[in-house]
Amino acid sequence: MSIPNSDNLPNLPATDLTVPANNDIMRVREFLVDLQARICQALEAQERDGGGNATFVPDDWERPEGGGGRSCVLADGEVIEKAGVMFSHIHVHNLPASATARHPHIAGRKAQAMGVSLVVHPKNPNVPTSHANVRLFVAEAEGEDPIWWFGGGFDLTPFYPVLADCVHWHQVCHDLCAPFGDSVYPDFKQWCDEYFHLRHRDEQRGIGGLFYDDVNTESRGWDFETCFNFMKAVGNGYLDGIMPIFEQRKDTPYTEAQREFQLYRRGRYVEYNLVYDRGTLFGLQSNGRIESILVSMPPLASWHYRFEPTKGSPEFALTDFYLKPRDWLTL
Repeated sequence: MSIPNSDNLPNLPATDLTVPANNDIMRVREFLVDLQARICQALEAQERDGGGNATFVPDDWERPEGGGGRSCVLADGEVIEKAGVMFSHIHVHNLPASATARHPHIAGRKAQAMGVSLVVHPKNPNVPTSHANVRLFVAEAEGEDPIWWFGGGFDLTPFYPVLADCVHWHQVCHDLCAPFGDSVYPDFKQWCDEYFHLRHRDEQRGIGGLFYDDVNTESRGWDFETCFNFMKAVGNGYLDGIMPIFEQRKDTPYTEAQREFQLYRRGRYVEYNLVYDRGTLFGLQSNGRIESILVSMPPLASWHYRFEPTKGSPEFALTDFYLKPRDWLTL
Protein backbone atom coordinates (compact mmCIF):
# COMPACT_ATOMS: atom_id res chain seq x y z
CA MET A 1 0.00 0.00 0.00
CA SER A 2 1.39 3.37 -0.98
CA ILE A 3 0.71 6.26 1.41
CA PRO A 4 0.62 9.51 -0.62
CA ASN A 5 2.21 12.73 0.53
CA SER A 6 -0.21 15.42 1.66
CA ASP A 7 0.88 17.83 -1.07
CA ASN A 8 0.01 15.65 -4.07
CA LEU A 9 -3.45 14.36 -3.20
CA PRO A 10 -6.27 14.85 -5.73
CA ASN A 11 -8.99 17.38 -4.99
CA LEU A 12 -12.13 15.26 -4.84
CA PRO A 13 -15.56 16.88 -5.11
CA ALA A 14 -18.10 16.64 -2.32
CA THR A 15 -21.41 14.84 -2.59
CA ASP A 16 -24.50 15.39 -0.46
CA LEU A 17 -25.56 11.83 0.25
CA THR A 18 -26.63 10.07 3.41
CA VAL A 19 -24.97 6.95 2.03
CA PRO A 20 -21.33 7.66 1.18
CA ALA A 21 -19.84 6.70 -2.14
CA ASN A 22 -16.24 5.56 -2.55
CA ASN A 23 -15.39 9.12 -3.57
CA ASP A 24 -16.59 10.39 -0.19
CA ILE A 25 -14.51 7.82 1.67
CA MET A 26 -11.42 8.84 -0.30
CA ARG A 27 -11.98 12.50 0.60
CA VAL A 28 -11.85 11.49 4.26
CA ARG A 29 -8.60 9.67 3.60
CA GLU A 30 -7.21 12.75 1.87
CA PHE A 31 -7.97 14.89 4.93
CA LEU A 32 -6.45 12.37 7.33
CA VAL A 33 -3.17 12.09 5.44
CA ASP A 34 -2.86 15.87 5.39
CA LEU A 35 -3.81 16.14 9.09
CA GLN A 36 -1.06 13.72 10.08
CA ALA A 37 1.51 15.73 8.16
CA ARG A 38 0.40 19.06 9.67
CA ILE A 39 0.42 17.75 13.24
CA CYS A 40 3.91 16.30 12.81
CA GLN A 41 5.15 19.62 11.42
CA ALA A 42 3.63 21.59 14.31
CA LEU A 43 5.14 19.30 16.95
CA GLU A 44 8.57 19.37 15.29
CA ALA A 45 8.39 23.17 15.41
CA GLN A 46 7.85 23.00 19.17
CA GLU A 47 10.87 20.72 19.46
CA ARG A 48 13.06 23.12 17.47
CA ASP A 49 11.84 26.14 19.44
CA GLY A 50 12.86 24.35 22.62
CA GLY A 51 16.39 23.74 21.40
CA GLY A 52 15.92 20.16 20.25
CA ASN A 53 16.51 18.57 16.89
CA ALA A 54 14.48 15.35 17.13
CA THR A 55 12.19 14.71 14.17
CA PHE A 56 9.44 12.27 13.29
CA VAL A 57 10.61 9.08 11.64
CA PRO A 58 7.97 7.69 9.25
CA ASP A 59 7.33 3.96 9.11
CA ASP A 60 5.10 2.77 6.27
CA TRP A 61 3.49 -0.62 6.77
CA GLU A 62 1.02 -3.01 5.19
CA ARG A 63 -1.14 -5.74 6.67
CA PRO A 64 -1.86 -9.11 4.99
CA GLU A 65 -5.64 -8.72 5.28
CA GLY A 66 -5.52 -5.45 3.36
CA GLY A 67 -4.57 -1.83 3.81
CA GLY A 68 -1.82 -0.32 5.90
CA GLY A 69 -0.66 3.00 7.15
CA ARG A 70 2.12 5.31 8.18
CA SER A 71 3.30 5.53 11.79
CA CYS A 72 5.37 8.61 12.57
CA VAL A 73 7.32 8.52 15.84
CA LEU A 74 9.49 11.16 17.49
CA ALA A 75 11.66 10.01 20.39
CA ASP A 76 14.21 11.39 22.86
CA GLY A 77 13.59 15.06 22.13
CA GLU A 78 14.40 18.00 24.33
CA VAL A 79 10.75 19.07 24.47
CA ILE A 80 8.93 15.88 23.48
CA GLU A 81 10.10 12.67 25.12
CA LYS A 82 7.97 10.56 22.80
CA ALA A 83 5.19 11.21 20.31
CA GLY A 84 3.39 8.95 17.89
CA VAL A 85 1.14 10.29 15.12
CA MET A 86 -0.39 7.40 13.21
CA PHE A 87 -2.44 7.19 10.03
CA SER A 88 -4.08 3.90 9.11
CA HIS A 89 -6.54 2.69 6.50
CA ILE A 90 -7.22 -1.01 7.00
CA HIS A 91 -9.59 -3.63 5.64
CA VAL A 92 -11.13 -6.21 7.96
CA HIS A 93 -12.78 -9.40 6.69
CA ASN A 94 -13.67 -10.87 10.08
CA LEU A 95 -14.84 -8.20 12.49
CA PRO A 96 -13.58 -8.64 16.07
CA ALA A 97 -15.80 -9.01 19.12
CA SER A 98 -15.02 -5.44 20.22
CA ALA A 99 -16.92 -4.25 17.12
CA THR A 100 -19.77 -6.76 16.79
CA ALA A 101 -20.64 -6.84 20.50
CA ARG A 102 -21.66 -3.18 20.33
CA HIS A 103 -23.02 -3.42 16.77
CA PRO A 104 -24.42 -6.92 16.16
CA HIS A 105 -26.05 -5.76 12.91
CA ILE A 106 -22.61 -5.52 11.23
CA ALA A 107 -21.65 -9.13 11.93
CA GLY A 108 -20.66 -10.94 8.72
CA ARG A 109 -19.85 -7.75 6.84
CA LYS A 110 -16.48 -6.72 5.53
CA ALA A 111 -15.27 -3.40 6.82
CA GLN A 112 -12.73 -0.67 6.37
CA ALA A 113 -11.51 1.69 9.06
CA MET A 114 -9.35 4.75 8.66
CA GLY A 115 -8.13 7.37 11.06
CA VAL A 116 -5.40 9.44 12.61
CA SER A 117 -4.52 8.81 16.24
CA LEU A 118 -1.81 10.39 18.34
CA VAL A 119 -0.33 10.57 21.79
CA VAL A 120 2.29 13.13 22.82
CA HIS A 121 4.36 12.65 25.99
CA PRO A 122 6.30 15.87 26.68
CA LYS A 123 9.48 15.78 28.73
CA ASN A 124 8.64 18.72 30.99
CA PRO A 125 6.08 17.76 33.70
CA ASN A 126 4.49 21.19 33.28
CA VAL A 127 3.36 20.31 29.76
CA PRO A 128 0.38 17.90 29.74
CA THR A 129 0.25 14.64 27.87
CA SER A 130 -2.28 14.96 25.05
CA HIS A 131 -4.23 12.50 22.93
CA ALA A 132 -6.36 12.87 19.82
CA ASN A 133 -8.13 10.56 17.42
CA VAL A 134 -10.45 10.97 14.44
CA ARG A 135 -11.74 7.98 12.50
CA LEU A 136 -14.28 6.62 10.03
CA PHE A 137 -15.65 3.07 10.02
CA VAL A 138 -17.58 1.58 7.08
CA ALA A 139 -19.09 -1.94 7.07
CA GLU A 140 -20.21 -3.26 3.69
CA ALA A 141 -22.17 -6.18 2.31
CA GLU A 142 -22.91 -6.95 -1.34
CA GLY A 143 -26.25 -5.55 -2.45
CA GLU A 144 -26.78 -3.50 0.73
CA ASP A 145 -26.08 0.08 1.73
CA PRO A 146 -22.92 0.54 3.78
CA ILE A 147 -23.21 1.03 7.53
CA TRP A 148 -20.90 3.85 8.60
CA TRP A 149 -20.04 6.09 11.49
CA PHE A 150 -17.44 8.60 12.62
CA GLY A 151 -15.71 8.78 15.99
CA GLY A 152 -12.91 10.60 17.73
CA GLY A 153 -12.09 13.49 20.01
CA PHE A 154 -9.17 14.79 22.03
CA ASP A 155 -8.33 14.97 25.71
CA LEU A 156 -5.68 16.42 28.02
CA THR A 157 -3.78 14.73 30.86
CA PRO A 158 -1.87 17.29 32.95
CA PHE A 159 0.48 16.60 35.84
CA TYR A 160 0.85 20.17 37.12
CA PRO A 161 -2.25 21.85 35.70
CA VAL A 162 -2.73 25.58 35.21
CA LEU A 163 -6.36 26.66 35.43
CA ALA A 164 -6.05 29.01 32.43
CA ASP A 165 -4.83 26.10 30.30
CA CYS A 166 -7.79 23.96 31.30
CA VAL A 167 -10.22 26.75 30.44
CA HIS A 168 -8.47 27.37 27.12
CA TRP A 169 -8.62 23.67 26.22
CA HIS A 170 -12.35 23.48 26.86
CA GLN A 171 -13.01 26.80 25.17
CA VAL A 172 -11.49 25.36 22.00
CA CYS A 173 -13.74 22.31 22.40
CA HIS A 174 -16.80 24.49 22.89
CA ASP A 175 -16.06 26.79 19.96
CA LEU A 176 -15.45 24.04 17.40
CA CYS A 177 -18.69 22.32 18.42
CA ALA A 178 -20.83 25.48 18.36
CA PRO A 179 -21.59 25.52 14.60
CA PHE A 180 -23.00 21.98 14.87
CA GLY A 181 -25.56 22.69 17.59
CA ASP A 182 -25.83 23.87 21.18
CA SER A 183 -25.96 20.35 22.61
CA VAL A 184 -22.82 19.03 20.91
CA TYR A 185 -20.20 20.34 23.34
CA PRO A 186 -22.03 19.35 26.55
CA ASP A 187 -22.93 15.94 25.11
CA PHE A 188 -19.45 15.09 23.88
CA LYS A 189 -17.73 16.63 26.90
CA GLN A 190 -19.79 14.44 29.23
CA TRP A 191 -19.07 11.42 27.02
CA CYS A 192 -15.35 12.19 27.33
CA ASP A 193 -15.57 12.47 31.12
CA GLU A 194 -17.36 9.13 31.30
CA TYR A 195 -15.12 7.35 28.80
CA PHE A 196 -11.72 8.37 30.19
CA HIS A 197 -12.48 7.14 33.67
CA LEU A 198 -10.35 4.54 35.43
CA ARG A 199 -13.10 2.56 37.10
CA HIS A 200 -10.73 0.45 39.16
CA ARG A 201 -9.37 3.64 40.77
CA ASP A 202 -12.53 5.76 40.51
CA GLU A 203 -10.41 8.48 38.95
CA GLN A 204 -10.41 10.53 35.76
CA ARG A 205 -7.48 10.11 33.40
CA GLY A 206 -7.25 13.87 32.85
CA ILE A 207 -9.37 16.99 32.48
CA GLY A 208 -11.26 15.61 29.49
CA GLY A 209 -12.18 17.38 26.29
CA LEU A 210 -14.33 15.73 23.62
CA PHE A 211 -15.19 12.11 22.86
CA TYR A 212 -17.76 10.77 20.41
CA ASP A 213 -18.45 7.52 18.62
CA ASP A 214 -21.09 6.03 16.32
CA VAL A 215 -21.92 9.46 14.89
CA ASN A 216 -23.99 9.19 11.71
CA THR A 217 -27.39 10.09 10.32
CA GLU A 218 -29.24 7.66 12.56
CA SER A 219 -27.61 8.72 15.83
CA ARG A 220 -27.22 12.46 15.30
CA GLY A 221 -29.37 13.41 12.31
CA TRP A 222 -26.30 14.55 10.36
CA ASP A 223 -25.65 13.52 6.78
CA PHE A 224 -22.24 12.21 5.77
CA GLU A 225 -20.94 15.64 4.81
CA THR A 226 -21.86 17.19 8.17
CA CYS A 227 -20.21 14.30 10.01
CA PHE A 228 -17.09 14.74 7.89
CA ASN A 229 -17.05 18.48 8.58
CA PHE A 230 -17.21 17.76 12.29
CA MET A 231 -14.26 15.36 11.95
CA LYS A 232 -12.30 18.15 10.28
CA ALA A 233 -13.20 20.60 13.05
CA VAL A 234 -12.03 18.17 15.74
CA GLY A 235 -8.83 17.23 13.92
CA ASN A 236 -7.89 20.87 13.37
CA GLY A 237 -9.05 21.82 16.87
CA TYR A 238 -6.43 19.61 18.51
CA LEU A 239 -3.63 21.89 17.30
CA ASP A 240 -5.60 24.99 18.33
CA GLY A 241 -5.87 23.53 21.80
CA ILE A 242 -2.40 22.14 22.46
CA MET A 243 0.00 24.53 20.72
CA PRO A 244 -0.55 27.55 23.03
CA ILE A 245 -0.07 25.31 26.07
CA PHE A 246 3.18 23.94 24.66
CA GLU A 247 4.47 27.42 23.94
CA GLN A 248 3.71 28.72 27.43
CA ARG A 249 4.82 25.73 29.55
CA LYS A 250 7.68 23.95 27.79
CA ASP A 251 10.39 26.17 29.33
CA THR A 252 8.97 26.17 32.88
CA PRO A 253 11.65 24.97 35.33
CA TYR A 254 10.95 21.72 37.18
CA THR A 255 12.53 19.62 39.91
CA GLU A 256 13.53 15.97 39.99
CA ALA A 257 10.66 15.35 42.41
CA GLN A 258 8.22 16.78 39.87
CA ARG A 259 9.71 14.56 37.20
CA GLU A 260 9.19 11.53 39.46
CA PHE A 261 5.55 12.54 39.99
CA GLN A 262 5.09 12.80 36.23
CA LEU A 263 6.36 9.22 35.80
CA TYR A 264 4.08 8.02 38.59
CA ARG A 265 1.04 9.62 36.95
CA ARG A 266 2.04 8.20 33.58
CA GLY A 267 1.41 4.82 35.14
CA ARG A 268 -2.28 5.69 35.21
CA TYR A 269 -2.10 6.39 31.48
CA VAL A 270 -0.67 2.93 30.86
CA GLU A 271 -3.35 1.32 33.01
CA TYR A 272 -6.13 3.01 31.09
CA ASN A 273 -4.81 2.21 27.64
CA LEU A 274 -4.27 -1.46 28.38
CA VAL A 275 -7.47 -2.08 30.33
CA TYR A 276 -10.18 0.13 28.83
CA ASP A 277 -9.23 1.81 25.56
CA ARG A 278 -11.49 0.63 22.71
CA GLY A 279 -8.94 1.44 20.04
CA THR A 280 -6.32 -0.74 21.72
CA LEU A 281 -8.80 -3.61 22.10
CA PHE A 282 -9.97 -3.32 18.48
CA GLY A 283 -6.37 -3.30 17.24
CA LEU A 284 -5.40 -6.37 19.25
CA GLN A 285 -8.55 -8.31 18.32
CA SER A 286 -8.30 -7.47 14.61
CA ASN A 287 -4.68 -8.67 14.31
CA GLY A 288 -3.47 -5.10 14.16
CA ARG A 289 0.15 -4.06 13.99
CA ILE A 290 1.35 -4.29 17.58
CA GLU A 291 4.04 -1.61 17.25
CA SER A 292 1.46 0.90 16.08
CA ILE A 293 -1.10 -0.14 18.71
CA LEU A 294 1.29 0.25 21.64
CA VAL A 295 3.14 3.32 20.40
CA SER A 296 0.90 5.32 22.74
CA MET A 297 2.79 3.96 25.74
CA PRO A 298 5.15 6.45 27.43
CA PRO A 299 8.88 5.66 27.28
CA LEU A 300 9.10 5.77 31.08
CA ALA A 301 6.50 5.29 33.81
CA SER A 302 6.50 4.19 37.43
CA TRP A 303 4.23 2.74 40.09
CA HIS A 304 4.45 3.41 43.83
CA TYR A 305 2.67 1.45 46.52
CA ARG A 306 0.04 3.60 48.27
CA PHE A 307 1.52 6.94 47.28
CA GLU A 308 -0.23 9.77 49.12
CA PRO A 309 0.55 13.38 48.12
CA THR A 310 0.90 15.97 50.85
CA LYS A 311 -2.38 17.77 51.49
CA GLY A 312 -2.27 21.28 50.04
CA SER A 313 0.53 20.44 47.58
CA PRO A 314 0.24 20.79 43.77
CA GLU A 315 0.32 16.98 43.58
CA PHE A 316 -2.66 16.82 45.96
CA ALA A 317 -4.53 19.46 43.94
CA LEU A 318 -4.27 17.34 40.79
CA THR A 319 -6.62 14.64 42.07
CA ASP A 320 -8.48 16.75 44.63
CA PHE A 321 -9.55 19.48 42.18
CA TYR A 322 -8.46 19.04 38.57
CA LEU A 323 -9.28 15.38 38.00
CA LYS A 324 -12.95 15.94 38.73
CA PRO A 325 -15.55 16.39 35.97
CA ARG A 326 -16.58 20.04 36.08
CA ASP A 327 -17.81 22.90 33.92
CA TRP A 328 -14.49 24.54 33.09
CA LEU A 329 -16.10 27.43 31.24
CA THR A 330 -17.97 28.82 34.25
CA LEU A 331 -15.10 28.84 36.80
